[in-house]
Amino acid sequence: MANVSVICTVLNEGPAIQKLLDSLAGQTRPADEIIFVDGGSTDETVAILQAFAAKRHLPLRVMVAPGANISRGRNLAIEAAAGPIIASTDAGVRLDPCWLEELLKPFQATPQTAVVSGFFVPDPQTAFEVALGATVLPALADVNPATFLPSSRSIAFLKSSWQAAGRYPEWLDYCEDLIFDFRLRDEVGPFAFAPQAVVYFRPRSSLRAFFKQYYQYARGDGKADLWRKRHAIRYFTYLGALPFLLMLMILVSPWWGLFGALVGGWGMFYTPYRRLPSLWQSLSAVQKLQAVGWVPLIRVTGDVAKMLGYPAGWKWRLSRLPTQPELRWR
Repeated sequence: MANVSVICTVLNEGPAIQKLLDSLAGQTRPADEIIFVDGGSTDETVAILQAFAAKRHLPLRVMVAPGANISRGRNLAIEAAAGPIIASTDAGVRLDPCWLEELLKPFQATPQTAVVSGFFVPDPQTAFEVALGATVLPALADVNPATFLPSSRSIAFLKSSWQAAGRYPEWLDYCEDLIFDFRLRDEVGPFAFAPQAVVYFRPRSSLRAFFKQYYQYARGDGKADLWRKRHAIRYFTYLGALPFLLMLMILVSPWWGLFGALVGGWGMFYTPYRRLPSLWQSLSAVQKLQAVGWVPLIRVTGDVAKMLGYPAGWKWRLSRLPTQPELRWR
């Protein structure tokens, strides 16, 4: 099997990086090299990485690139990688012991494989985090392997494919892995899927942190001109259909409110509530009720964050489009 280089970008991770390092060291198929790119941490992140590599005798290198965003960091790591296969993950996660072994199986089984999609699952610690994971993250049963676009917290690809696809887009601070996925798929065709190549990560721990995260994601969508129809449907629902329903309640019958609540509630909350039981095994009965109550608030908060972030991204895009032709990525 060809050598594989694992890459990761970090910034002010501190002791939180330990769980990722431990899981890298415990892989059933060890990486031939591990490259971390630090974007200019002001804490002890770099020292922790270096000390861990020396203590565990890992083939780990740390590159420091102050000011580098995630795309720039990944590109620097891949440029420096010796292996023909790149496996990418993120800080703030822990890897299943078989993660790298499972990612590499499709390359072994089919020599023509160019990209392998891994999977990721929430690792919640509170009732809020359980509700958040159920609301915003796909379960394996929800995934169509033929169309699934992997996060760069769990993906492997040929270094030559990365080059042919134009590398990670350094002009994007969020959604960069989606643009990279689109470019890869255009270049090499469908990806292989390795559902057992699992990365565990903890969802945001507060509604405020979640709002900020989804605002930034939606701003990235606007910058990259992603998901126009999805965002249009969201605006129509909240700014068009909901006011129209309220008008019917006032002018025609209050029963329209019940009808709208049933139809809208089914569409917005059925999937999160279907996923909840698979995530809440460790919760008490009271915490399970709390998780049930969090779901609607999380869904509406996420929608509001997206509705505010998307136009902010488009404003950024329109101001730079005339002078940055790389924004016309498709």
